[in-house]
Amino acid sequence: MNLAAVTKEVFVPPAEITHWRNAVVVAYAASGIAFSTWVSRLPAIRDGLDLTPGTIGLLLLCMTAGSFLSVSASGLIVLRLGSKRTIRIGSIMVGFGLALAGFGTSVLASPVAVAAGLAIIGLGTASWNTASNVEGAAVERAVRRHIMPRLHGSFSLGTVAGAGLGAWAAAAGIPVFLHLAVVGLLVAGSVTTAAAWFRADITPLEAEQPFKASGTDTFEDPSTGPIPIVRQTDAVPEPPLDNKRLIAQAWRDRRTLLLGVLVLGLALAEGAAGDWVALALADGHGQTDAAGAAGYGLFVTFMTIGRFAGTLVLDRFGRVPVMRWCAALAVLGLGLFVFAPAPWLAYVALAIWGLGASLGFPVGMSAAADDPVKAAARVSVVSTIGYGAFLCGPPLLGLLAEHVGILHSLLAVMVMLIVSFLLSPVTRKLPAPAPLPGQNS
Repeated sequence: MNLAAVTKEVFVPPAEITHWRNAVVVAYAASGIAFSTWVSRLPAIRDGLDLTPGTIGLLLLCMTAGSFLSVSASGLIVLRLGSKRTIRIGSIMVGFGLALAGFGTSVLASPVAVAAGLAIIGLGTASWNTASNVEGAAVERAVRRHIMPRLHGSFSLGTVAGAGLGAWAAAAGIPVFLHLAVVGLLVAGSVTTAAAWFRADITPLEAEQPFKASGTDTFEDPSTGPIPIVRQTDAVPEPPLDNKRLIAQAWRDRRTLLLGVLVLGLALAEGAAGDWVALALADGHGQTDAAGAAGYGLFVTFMTIGRFAGTLVLDRFGRVPVMRWCAALAVLGLGLFVFAPAPWLAYVALAIWGLGASLGFPVGMSAAADDPVKAAARVSVVSTIGYGAFLCGPPLLGLLAEHVGILHSLLAVMVMLIVSFLLSPVTRKLPAPAPLPGQNS
């Protein structure tokens, strides 16, 4: 089939694509900075409010509830507002939430105010991240390379930068309110400015004319990126599905659900490391608290390396083999970490585990966005399932650890990683759209 006969390119100047890509990098990095900023000051928040571990858990539950509510509705939000507006609003909410959490700590000394701030951060972050994945998938199609891993790597670098800044602020005695408010202002300002270069909302479906929808002047699909678009000729186009039907259809789509399960396994491997590696090294391998923290740093470092190397590896070998290797490496690293006979081997295992967990989320987002018209709905479904692993997995592992110990509780993650390995073929790129009736092959 001659693709040129059934599609039309939407030309985007290379310089504009570069600006667009860099703007999306800013959105990902800023999200990482915002996340690690409040996490890095959690000890100061605890001391400032004289909190117990139980009340800290309740505070974090407020953010978890906000995040899960937001990610569950993120598909409808992005379809209604577009990815650019969603990211802008999300970043402003996160900036305000950071300032409120800091104000509640340093000025009001009110756990309720801090809880409200964290809930707002959760509400803003989850929809922002879903919209960023839609925007990232669109720019990925524009550059025709697998850049989603590097975008997620930018998030990882942002977390490192935010954590470093937080450590410096804590050591220098910077008040929590001043620190969080300044970072919140910078995050909101940088993202809203960078969003001027976003393009996923503005690609027309016909050459110079936007797609006409019944009852409206124009219809612009917020999830469509600058990609070849099927030319409408002799066929009468069907009216677009409304937003709720698009979301419902995505939840019934077998490939989308399987992608969600695949991402869930690898996201659980990432989330479990974040919450339990330091404790597992201390309690299971007899390491000091500092050595446990260094072990998590090693895991994050190799996960970041895997994400930045992912573009080259995916371009060369494709999604399916790479996802098989990632799941296999994660299984190997996790198993070696649990059963390592010597501490040094546990650190080697963390490096392997980090590489294996690195590409699950970004590749899952790319695969969910293969069909640009349905990208926002499908990305929101996969994100909801994947974030479920981040939000619910670590607490469940904690309950399991009460009975079998921290190290052996991690073996439950291995079961999901094996499922992810078996589901690797669902990441295969969708075929190009077939010609409409009346078009020549």
